[in-house]
Amino acid sequence: MRWIESGDVRLAVLEEGDPDDPTILLIHGYPDTHRVWDEVAGLLRDRFHVVRYDVRGAGDSSAPRDTGHYTLDHLAADLVAVLDAIGKPAVHLVGHDWGSVQGWDVVARPGLRDRIISFTGFGGPGVAQTTSFARRGRRRDVAGQLARSWYIGAFQTPYLPELAWRTVMPGLLERTLRLDGVQPRPGHPAPTLEKDAANGLWLYRRNIGDRSGGEAEPDIDVPVQLIDATRDRFVSPALVAWLGRGVRRFWHRRIAAGHWAQRTHPAVVARMIAEFAEHTGGGPAARSLRAALVKEGRRAFQDRLVVITGAGSGIGRATARAFAAHGAEVVCADLDADAAARTADGIAKDLAGTAHAVRVDVADAAQMEDFARNIRTEYGVPDIVVNNAGIAVSGGFLDHSVDDWRRTIDVNLWGVVHGCRLFAAQMVERGEGGHIVNIASLAAFAPSRVLPAYSTSKAAVKMLSDCLRAELAGKGIGVSAICPGFVSTRIARNATYVGAGDLREAAERGLERRGYPPERVAAHILRAVHRDQPVVPVNAEGKIGYALSRISPGAMRGLARLSGVSERAVSRRNKPIDR
Repeated sequence: MRWIESGDVRLAVLEEGDPDDPTILLIHGYPDTHRVWDEVAGLLRDRFHVVRYDVRGAGDSSAPRDTGHYTLDHLAADLVAVLDAIGKPAVHLVGHDWGSVQGWDVVARPGLRDRIISFTGFGGPGVAQTTSFARRGRRRDVAGQLARSWYIGAFQTPYLPELAWRTVMPGLLERTLRLDGVQPRPGHPAPTLEKDAANGLWLYRRNIGDRSGGEAEPDIDVPVQLIDATRDRFVSPALVAWLGRGVRRFWHRRIAAGHWAQRTHPAVVARMIAEFAEHTGGGPAARSLRAALVKEGRRAFQDRLVVITGAGSGIGRATARAFAAHGAEVVCADLDADAAARTADGIAKDLAGTAHAVRVDVADAAQMEDFARNIRTEYGVPDIVVNNAGIAVSGGFLDHSVDDWRRTIDVNLWGVVHGCRLFAAQMVERGEGGHIVNIASLAAFAPSRVLPAYSTSKAAVKMLSDCLRAELAGKGIGVSAICPGFVSTRIARNATYVGAGDLREAAERGLERRGYPPERVAAHILRAVHRDQPVVPVNAEGKIGYALSRISPGAMRGLARLSGVSERAVSRRNKPIDR
């Protein structure tokens, strides 16, 4: 730790790592000190020169005698003093909470912004951006943000906030930290909390309120990475969505965390900071940044990486094309390599999209492990995975062989288990959320005499999806079970039929006459991802069956018995007449 002079204050500055490496400057928020960055700094210092300091009035830094010296102008002067002291012409700036507020101000300042290679901020919108949002945002959105920011108005009152920090506020802060998953440790909250909090009140009193200008967002040419902590109780999604305005090069990345993401998810935050610094500093562009660049008029799934099994035909093919049409990069996986290639080629030719064809047997655990590992290496961690591959065996239970059961469960259930297990692990490790879609069926809740193995496997897929959704919700990963009714695909043609009576012709004709194209199922899948829907029954029979299974399970069992009458009727129609 060393001290440098900046006007009428002395700033405590800590440097770690090799000074010859690129410099990352970490600025803390209110009412923290530089110690809030301990875990992140420890992960970065082997690759970067890491600098952090206590802002004026906090921690080991002194406070100005004049409370008017807490303005953004004075904070910017402190930053310049630190940059001059460490001898770096330009740095990668990272700010949290009020540190982020400072960063937004710095990258808009002529002259000073030339000393910032890149800016990463989270937990603190810029004053200019917030003012613009308050004046021009939707009333409902502004009201929602005001409710989250109730404390700002309270901090403007005289004497009472200082009294609160000497009495009840430290306990309230500790409870808030614990609710966000932050366990207090030495250094955070700092032993100087009471003093720091009282001094820091002047940040709000001198910078928040009526300001001149603010009708237009500042023109920012510095590359900006916004880390959107999706559970931040202080910053609303509407305000977060506003922050990219006026920024020419803007990356928006999400993390399923609360306000103090650097404490609860230090590895994820450190990785995001490092990737962005390497990307903007001229190093190799990180693959995971592909989905973060925000452009005007971007499509719903612009640059998302989507992996789809069973993409060679039917619902899988339609889903691959739908995601590609909405801007996604798609990996088309199928047991039939030629079919997967046709889907990928069609996306490139018809939609000018990016698609890759991969052959994989979802029932083979070793192949799926190689598949998932190769996807991560070649394309990155997927944002969305659609476990769609499936087969059907039609016939009575007593006509099903052990091999029929094993093959059906291996593909329909184990294929989904493999996809969920392998890709969910990647998503959790990445820490940026994601979505898993498992294709179940009307058969998941509608028993049938002629589809016992298929119905059992699809019911298991739905239950697996419900269990996985509960487990991954805290990781920001959604899970949806899609349950289509009868869809006009080739599943009936490709199914195996066992027992007396050949139902193939009747099944193919029935699905063809139903006239429900797989493209409509694909639309439901995209909507489920966008809305994070848990269970999605598709088409009339799917919705009716799902509702009836919840209202009257007995009625569904009765309908299952009736399906046997239809089977015998088809068998008689197909039986040669003995004249």
